[in-house]
Amino acid sequence: MSKVPASKAKKIVLAYSGGLDTSIILTWLRQDYGAEEVIAFCADVGQAEELDGLEAKALRTGASKCHIRDVREEFVRDFVFPAMRANAIYEGQYLLGTSLARPVIAKHLTEIAVAEGADAIAHGATGKGNDQVRFELTAMALHPEIKTVAPWREWDFTSRSSLIEYARAHDIPVPVTVEKPYSMDRNLLHISYEGGILEDPWREPDESMFLLTVSPEKAPDSPRYVEIEFAGGNPVAVDGQKMSPAELLAHLNKLAGENGVGRVDLVESRYVGMKSRGVYETPGGTILWLAHRNMESITLDREVINLKDGLLPKYSTAVYNGFWFSPERIALQEMIDHTQEKVNGVVRLKLYKGGDSVVGRKSDDSLYSDAFATFETDQVYDQSDAGGFIRCSGLRLRINKLLRK
Repeated sequence: MSKVPASKAKKIVLAYSGGLDTSIILTWLRQDYGAEEVIAFCADVGQAEELDGLEAKALRTGASKCHIRDVREEFVRDFVFPAMRANAIYEGQYLLGTSLARPVIAKHLTEIAVAEGADAIAHGATGKGNDQVRFELTAMALHPEIKTVAPWREWDFTSRSSLIEYARAHDIPVPVTVEKPYSMDRNLLHISYEGGILEDPWREPDESMFLLTVSPEKAPDSPRYVEIEFAGGNPVAVDGQKMSPAELLAHLNKLAGENGVGRVDLVESRYVGMKSRGVYETPGGTILWLAHRNMESITLDREVINLKDGLLPKYSTAVYNGFWFSPERIALQEMIDHTQEKVNGVVRLKLYKGGDSVVGRKSDDSLYSDAFATFETDQVYDQSDAGGFIRCSGLRLRINKLLRK
């Protein structure tokens, strides 16, 4: 059932979720791979009820022990918020929910491996996906001496249907059936759904699939207004109430989800070269991203905004591809964070039946002045200057046409 290398790891720490893949892997590592001990590790990044009974399940399935760490505050503070300060979004739609969770999970996974004296870490990412890259690049950056076991690249299973058969044969409880075989990944920033019945990009997802958002058709008939306060580019309060990073994101998830905001159905370009269809719920992140951009619109200089926007694809792609701990992402972050010193103030949004729009913004550090922008008389702008400005701006256009007649 496996193509096991000669130098097998004896003690392995597995990134364990209790889902289909890692449930099978826990048993497979001991029975087929030949590991002497497998330790399960789960980082609580906001999976909610998915963590119920997880330790007992891991021990029943063959783990010698199970570590569960609550890293929700760290995840939002040190991974989600930095990405929001960068306005990170991949291919114009994806707010990087899974991409941001993987490095914090891998960071703690390798820490546990070092503390336990393990030979290797293991993960349940497939050989076709992005997560294998994200886990392993993080491990290389933080603890390059630790080996990685990737069962999907070593065993003979070729589909999730065959995994379900293995689970039944070994009495392994899994939350996936042949009739509903899509996979889910949940954290405080989003839930992703992919695979199985969602592999047809023409097929509309069933409404029963969604967990964080109501359908826009069933959202309230009156709009919900929400005010988000920023300090140094980070959201710090909602409707005047100060909150910790994880509390704030969870609160916005509830508000936006109740109003049908945050669903995205997209086909994205994986790092390994193929395209995949994913459906995402990112309610709180969706309105945070919009609010932050609008906070910057009145607090950042035009050329700084242009510079940041030019770097956005590079930053987002680095995060998506698993290079969170790379020198280039860190360098970009330092530059971006320098621009955030004056990104302070409040943005007011209107949430209504799946839509989110900004209806107000204010800041003590605003570069906007109605006294300057007015069509009435002002003291800083002589309209007659515009003629020379336009002539200078268009000089190259005139020369180009005159010399090429």
